[in-house]
Amino acid sequence: MHAKSLRARGRGAGRNLVDLNSEQSLAEFRELVVSAGGAVAAELIQRRPRADPATLVGSGKVEEIAGVAASRDADLVLFDHDLSPTQLRNLEAALPCRVLDRTQLILDIFARHARTREGQLQVELAQLEYLLPRLTGRGKSMSQLGGGIGTRGPGETQLETDRRRIQRRIDQLKRDLESVRRTRKQQRQRREAVPVPTVALVGYTNAGKSTLFNALTGAQVLSSARMFATLDPKLRALELPSRRKILLSDTVGFIRNLPHTLVTSFRATLEEVQQAEVLIHVRDAAAACATEQKAQVEKVLGELEVLAKPRIEALNKIDLLDEEERAALVARAHSGPREKSAHGAAVALSALTGEGLDNLLHAVDEALHSDPVIDAELRVPQQEGAALAAIEAGAIVRARQYEGNLVRLSVSGPASLLGRMRRFRVRAG
Repeated sequence: MHAKSLRARGRGAGRNLVDLNSEQSLAEFRELVVSAGGAVAAELIQRRPRADPATLVGSGKVEEIAGVAASRDADLVLFDHDLSPTQLRNLEAALPCRVLDRTQLILDIFARHARTREGQLQVELAQLEYLLPRLTGRGKSMSQLGGGIGTRGPGETQLETDRRRIQRRIDQLKRDLESVRRTRKQQRQRREAVPVPTVALVGYTNAGKSTLFNALTGAQVLSSARMFATLDPKLRALELPSRRKILLSDTVGFIRNLPHTLVTSFRATLEEVQQAEVLIHVRDAAAACATEQKAQVEKVLGELEVLAKPRIEALNKIDLLDEEERAALVARAHSGPREKSAHGAAVALSALTGEGLDNLLHAVDEALHSDPVIDAELRVPQQEGAALAAIEAGAIVRARQYEGNLVRLSVSGPASLLGRMRRFRVRAG
């Protein structure tokens, strides 16, 4: 069902977050509405020095919104701002249709896109924790289960009649997610028994993470222009130019003012970011607000306490730039193939066309510290077929000579592999 919605944006002076300008912010909010399956009927903006404690936007603007909503036959009013429980109740009493704030809209999109049991648990937990203090007087917005924005989740009977039941459900969801965390921890421990480091893709929603993930791994993960198309973490094995193996993780996209309840509820998913050895920050190089998007991603990374990790900036979507813009970006991002920054490399690329992907893989190789690449001289008997096959498959052979029934090899490869071949090492001197 497509909801015909009216979008209202209130701006207060008390916001200390990095903000986009009005037009960029409206465009982003418009994308959120479309991703939720809505059609925009009208847009209203109000600027005021401080938010109205009763209705956010003030009584005069509320009357204007009510009139526009009635004339456009809108069935939903969306605010690009979080509403307090009091503001939500007052607005629903004054307006002829349901009211949702920014966090509820994002939660609804998450509910649309959650596919795995883990994702569904996380979304439900975030919805219930956000809605619990907002139950009183929620007749219009939670009157039934059904189609449309803001109706994917718990219904009126469950929420209005039994707070204790909701709290018990929240407690159960937390236990279920803790079980997911334990299972994921066990999986990581099994992975850590074999030295395969994890590299995580992070970035603003719709920056092209899933397209890059598919391009690097050959996977068929859903890549979409819709926001938050990826909710559930994906892991795929990938071989680097050094022949080292890594696990590449695709994660949920971030967004400005990402609701804290989502960061908390998606902790099990975001643990892949916390456990990764290297982060690839995928940025939309063609976005008009790329600098602000970068700041928002780094804000969330700071909340996850991972800003100190090696980080590679993948400046994606250069295929959308004209020749002059592309040349300027490449000159700024590359010195030779890559330019070192405070946290790692910056690589200009296009996940769609494949341009720059080799440079990105080399940058990952340079950023990894676990299982370092080493050089070795080996003398392997030809009858040691398994050892020769392992060397060929897992290392780069730079030179090869035959000495009777021995094969002398100059190789470069992971220490974990060449350590198993130490009996074939040629002693110096």
